[in-house]
Order: sequence, then C-alpha cells, then structure tokens
Amino acid sequence: MPKASDVVARFLSDQGVECVFELVGGMITHLLDSIQQAGQIRIVSMHHEQGAAFAAEGQARMTGVPGVAMATSGPGAINLLTGIASCYFDSTPAVFITGQVNRNEMKGDRAIRQMGFQETEIVSLAAPITKAAWQVESPEQLPILLQRSFQLARSGRPGPVLLDVPMDIQGAQIPLVDASRSPEPDVRPVIDQLEIESLIRALQRARRPLVLVGGGIRAAQATEQVRELLDTLGVPVVNSLMGVDVVPFSSSLRVGMIGSYGNRWANLAIGRSDLILVLGSRLDIRQTGSDTAAFEAGREIFHVDCEPGEINNRVKGCRALLADLKDFASAAMPVARAADLPDRAAWIEEIHALQREWPDTHELVGSPGINPNVLMHQLSSVSGAAAAYVADVGQHQMWAAQSLELLADQRFLTSGGLGSMGFGLPAAIGASFALAGRPIVLVAGDGGFQTNIQELQTVARNRLPIKILIVNNQSHGMVRQFQETYFDRRYQSTVWGYSAPDFAAVASAYSIPARAIETEQDAGEAVAWLLAEPGPALLDVKISPEANCYPKIAFGRPMTEMEPFATPVGMEGA
Repeated sequence: MPKASDVVARFLSDQGVECVFELVGGMITHLLDSIQQAGQIRIVSMHHEQGAAFAAEGQARMTGVPGVAMATSGPGAINLLTGIASCYFDSTPAVFITGQVNRNEMKGDRAIRQMGFQETEIVSLAAPITKAAWQVESPEQLPILLQRSFQLARSGRPGPVLLDVPMDIQGAQIPLVDASRSPEPDVRPVIDQLEIESLIRALQRARRPLVLVGGGIRAAQATEQVRELLDTLGVPVVNSLMGVDVVPFSSSLRVGMIGSYGNRWANLAIGRSDLILVLGSRLDIRQTGSDTAAFEAGREIFHVDCEPGEINNRVKGCRALLADLKDFASAAMPVARAADLPDRAAWIEEIHALQREWPDTHELVGSPGINPNVLMHQLSSVSGAAAAYVADVGQHQMWAAQSLELLADQRFLTSGGLGSMGFGLPAAIGASFALAGRPIVLVAGDGGFQTNIQELQTVARNRLPIKILIVNNQSHGMVRQFQETYFDRRYQSTVWGYSAPDFAAVASAYSIPARAIETEQDAGEAVAWLLAEPGPALLDVKISPEANCYPKIAFGRPMTEMEPFATPVGMEGA
C-alpha cells in the first residue's frame, strides 16, 4: 500500500488541482515530498502563509477548482487564517491542508497548554470561518475526509474547508483513494416557477427596473447564463463591488457600481428605480447604505440567493427566490423569451444623462496631481491583453471599481467581505498561475502593498507577467479620509507614524523593472510602458496625499445623498 502523503498527492491531481501554494515547515514535509515526487502538481513556494492562502484564493476564483494551500503546524497554520476567512466571506472554494504533530505528541485532554512542539488546535480556530474543519484521527479516515473536503468546498455556496493531518498519519500506509467514486449529490433549492412568472410580470409593469448583480454570480459559475438572461430582459444593470466583472464595460445595459463608494449616477439610478432584481448580492451596508428604509421605499425588490438567511436580512420585504443562480437563469430564460417585455430605451437614456452630468473623472476636479479615476481609464486602454485586474484594499480599490473598463473575458478580483489589505499581490500570483502567459494587472495602494511585499520574490523567481500599479498617496488613505471626516484631521497612524519605501528601488532589488511618476503628463506613457514589459513590472504612481475617494454615501442618509455635497449623520464603521 502507498504512503498516505502519496495518496494525497494523487488525489489532488485527480481533482484538477494544478498548483499547491505553501511555505515549508517540518509538519508538511511528507506532503511536499510526495507531491514533488509525483510530478503532477506545481509546488509554489511563497514567503508567508497568508500569501499562500490568498494565492490559492486567486487561483480558485479564476478557475472554479478549489484552491489548495498548505502550512505547517502552529504559526504556519495560524497564518493561513486570514486567507481562509477571505475565502469564506467571498464564497471561494478552497481546501487548506495543515500539518500537525504526531498523535502521540498531542496534549489531548491533559490540563496543559501544549505537549508537542508547535502543537496548536487549529481546527477550533478555523471552525467559524470554514464550511468544515476536521482533524484526521486515523489513517483510514484520511481518504474519506479528502473526498468530503473537496465535495463540500464546491457544493452549495462555495467556501473553504480545513483538513489537519498529523505527521504520523501522513507517513502511514493506506489504500489508494478511488477518485472516480460518484460524489454525494449537490442538493440545490427547488425553484418556484410561480415566483419566476411573478417576477417577469412585475418586470412587464415596471417603468424603471434595475438588476443588481453581485459576487454570487461568479461563485455559482453562472456568468454565461446570467449574461444571456440580462440581454433577454433588456433591463439596465448595476453591480456591487464583487460584481464588477459580470457585465462588460461595453454593454449598453451596464450602469456602474452602486454602494458606499459607488458611481454617483448608479446610486441616483437606484433612487429613481421602481423595481430591483438582486442576483447574488448580500445587500449589506456597503451596497445599500445605513438607511435601509430609503432603499426599500417606492420599489419592489426580488432577491435571488442560494442561502435563505441572506434574503430579508437587513432589507425587509423582498420577494424571495431561493435558487442556485445558474438554475435560476436557466429556468427564467424561457419565461423571459416568451414575455412581451417593454423597451427600456428611455430609461437607459435617463441613466446615461445622469452619467454625463456626474462623470467619475470629475469627482476629484480641483485635486492637485494625477486624477486616479482618469488613471484607471488610461490603464484600461492599454490592458486589453490582461486576463484579470486584481485590486488590493483601500481607496485605490474603489477608484478601480468605479473606473476600470473591463472586457467581456476579463476578471476583477478583490477582497470584499473581509476587506483585507495585502490580498492583492498574492492573489495576483494565484491568478497568474491559473492563466499562464496572460498578464495580470494588480492595482495596489502603498499601505496595503507593504503588508505582503515579500511576495515580490515569488513573482521574480517565477517571472510572472504581473503588472503592478501602486497608487501611492503616502498614507493609509481610506482611514485618513475617515479621520478627516470624524476626527478633525488628526491623522494618527495613517499619516503620522506612517511611511513607505521607494517602491521602484525595492522592485529593482528583486530584478523587476520599475518606474515612478508623479505628473499627469507622464501617466499615459508610463502605463503603456507597464503593460509593454514582457515580464513583471512595477509602476509607482504618486498622487496627492489629500485625494479623497468620492462619491461616498453620507452615513445615515439615503444612498442617493453622497459626499462631498452631503454630510454624514453620525459615525460609520471605517
């Protein structure tokens, strides 16, 4: 019989896993040796376990195959937790495998803190942010839990699973896993056809309907089906931050992003709408603002989601359609085709008029230096070959979501529910391995970029075609803007006590071509250079430290009332 770690290596390959992201440690050496000896899966050695977790997430979001990251016991396993939580909140399928001390070194029920070196109870730590977290208790149990981990990660609303494998079990002899065994059926909600018919009738009556698309569409791998349905309905489409890449920029139905930092015209369109069809968006405070009564008033809301708890959660009175989004789109299509749906040209033109009145590039008119919204359009104009844009977390993330011009086959990856700085660079690495050869464009801030800057070595070692654009405002800009509003410009830890290095010099130390600019005149040529470089490259774009991200919903007010023209009522969470 083969060694258990050999069985793991073969099973991962049979599941379509092409890369395993890791940082080496003693308790995963059996696993790494077996994967290397098998030669079917690429081992990508990162420089921090958090980076490994984000890279696994980036690859999974590009492919739909569960991402895999490994870490040793103790600090290694704990360092995975941020990436695990990111996968959980943004519905990304992933399997995290942690090494653990030998079973005879575990403290068990002894009244001590630790017995084996680096022994840490990772299962209970990960349980709240995973679909399941298990420790393998016997060699015979390992094949069963491997099967269950991948099945669970993919099924229903996707998410992460953690499997903790003691060292002695990794080295034990076990039978091969039969990867061809039929998986347990994925139980999906039964679609209520009468509710679909009711929805289509409501759309026939509505004068100003909108569709809100969210990250659930990509999580359900339903983009193609939903796009076909949207074209059939002919209804204008707004998106959440996680739904930026559902409708291409060129579509006549695309409106823009709504929410806290949404395009002003898109939020105004929500205010004028009389019906909203929500597809895979959670309707949290970042989408609706704090005034849910204003969001609900004067309109019907139909909400499609695979989890009943997400419907009528904050926003009440929604017509619930519990369904997998791919199933919903397939079931709604024939009903929509058979219906006599009204022409929406006048409503679409009304929205376009709002966009002409409030263009994104005019939100920061008067701010000195490079306009970040203009910069995003310039970046888009030269990034047609890119497979994806990856945005870290901060003001730059919102400027990117407001203004990037995505093509139909381009993806937009960012950390939504968790909002973790440091997501961008390792997620771009994972995305790059998913689509080898095509450039990946990373938009990062100077603050967030420093949290996982060590992964530049991973980029350099593998010569990944990642194009790094740092929007450098020499501060933690989003929180600095928060302090400007609520703390009388006392900038502790965002400006005071904060600094950043010469990023071009740092990149050069990794043998990555790099440049820095700070004037509008240089921006167009510089982004063209960034995308023209054959391998990785970095462009440090210095913008005004006082540039604020506008528009922004004035907290406590309806989402149509946005800063800087409206003032907040009370204090929000940053």
